[in-house]
Amino acid sequence: MNIKRTTLALATLAALAFGAATPAKTFRWSFQGDLQALDPYALNETFSLGFLGNVYEGLVMRDKDLKLVPALATSWKATSPTTWRFTLRQGVEFQNGDTFNADDVLFSFERVRKQGSDLPTKLASVKSVKRIDDYTVEFTTSAPNPILASDISDWYIMDKEWAEANGAVDPVDVRKGVENYATRHANGTGPFMVKSREADVKTVLVPNPNWWGKPRHNITKAVFTPIKSPATRVAALLSGELDMAYPIPLQDAPRLDRAPGVSLLAGPEARTIFLGMDQMRDELLESSVKGKNPFKDRRVREAFYRGIDIQAIRKKVMRSASIPSALMVAPQINGFDPKLNKRPGYDPKRARKLLAEAGYPKGFEVGMDCPNNRYVNDERICQAVVGMLAKIGVKVKLLAQPKSKYFSKVLKYDTSFYLLGWTPSTFDSHNALSNLMVCLDKKSSKGKFNLGGYCNPRVDALTTKIQSEVDQAKRQAMISEAFKLVQDDWGYIPLHQQPLSWGKKDSVELAQRPDNVFDLRYVHVK
Repeated sequence: MNIKRTTLALATLAALAFGAATPAKTFRWSFQGDLQALDPYALNETFSLGFLGNVYEGLVMRDKDLKLVPALATSWKATSPTTWRFTLRQGVEFQNGDTFNADDVLFSFERVRKQGSDLPTKLASVKSVKRIDDYTVEFTTSAPNPILASDISDWYIMDKEWAEANGAVDPVDVRKGVENYATRHANGTGPFMVKSREADVKTVLVPNPNWWGKPRHNITKAVFTPIKSPATRVAALLSGELDMAYPIPLQDAPRLDRAPGVSLLAGPEARTIFLGMDQMRDELLESSVKGKNPFKDRRVREAFYRGIDIQAIRKKVMRSASIPSALMVAPQINGFDPKLNKRPGYDPKRARKLLAEAGYPKGFEVGMDCPNNRYVNDERICQAVVGMLAKIGVKVKLLAQPKSKYFSKVLKYDTSFYLLGWTPSTFDSHNALSNLMVCLDKKSSKGKFNLGGYCNPRVDALTTKIQSEVDQAKRQAMISEAFKLVQDDWGYIPLHQQPLSWGKKDSVELAQRPDNVFDLRYVHVK
């Protein structure tokens, strides 16, 4: 397939001066779902955090090549094995005119760890944050953490005065239908401001005239419209109603190649799509098996793994654009071990034998949760899995829902079998281990996204050591050991790294990041 690509001309964009004389440039784009709230602590999800990264900022941020660069901190350094000092940027204002200083950092640290926040794991290693002066803060970690700056790259700083004045000091769990002022209003320091928002309909952003940075974009208004239907999304792009849309269904890629004035941007994403199983309950919530949990049996987990034909999913569902994986992290992630990235072969005969040995010669029934507007071909992947497991005697009852309902269900651990995707925000394997593979502890938020409760104490011990190990060879050896333990336990069923698939007008220049985050800072409309 001949894919037309666009190269971002950074030198040209850097030379652009945004001002009153600049012609009005409206940029219109669409994604398959909406963000759940404007509160940057509401949902630890790539799209929501990526979108809000245009409005809010952290102490550090990632550029188009995912390099860590200064944001609200101009510099940072380790002053001891467990202490990091950040020098804050002076002269920064929140979008309502409030001055940014150290008090906002301390407030945001306390707020992100409160009940109702979905991001406490971002600062799990941080024991305290101390104010040295108005523009210096000191982070103390419970153990050495060589990747602290990476950990907090999408932890955004909120305005203490604004939150206090509007009753938004505490985050709220939007999945429970609870809201506060920060849910529907935003006040960041970023390059864009929210002009208006209609949830699930349209959100309009405009440039922040008092942003501390020098704009590289040339847009005067950015209009976001969530469009669930892939066909409608593609049609809107082809008709000119949109300037950019993603994801583009893989089967529609040839249409974009042939159509004049539009291009397909494709590349590998650093996101791993996987299946998880409830291994913590004594009886599954959604199963024909009563009095016990089949997934507690290692043989059943292996049977499910071997009963899924990943090559068929790749060819028929993903149009040969995905990369099958045996690991829970992608090749772009630090700690990826190619020696462990070899999937066991598809073997339905052995799968049926394993089920029989475990006491289920006729299989059993189980529920499955799947989003239908979050990942590339997510519902179709789940439908394929349902059909494959039927061949080994397992009847799967699929519940595919929009991501708002899906996350509301599974993030309460109300699931027996589910599909999820994960991109480590730090681009380090420790992030995946600490969020997905350590034993779940709901009180401490340890293993917060380990929705099935997989648990191996040795993996926990290794993950703790990995976080503070500064010797890279020793650290890699521990990461590989932890991943091998998870594989030997058949703790998860990694499927593949999904492809990036964006469509855009040829008159638009932008940057496609490997983490699938869309950053308006790099948009230039001709």
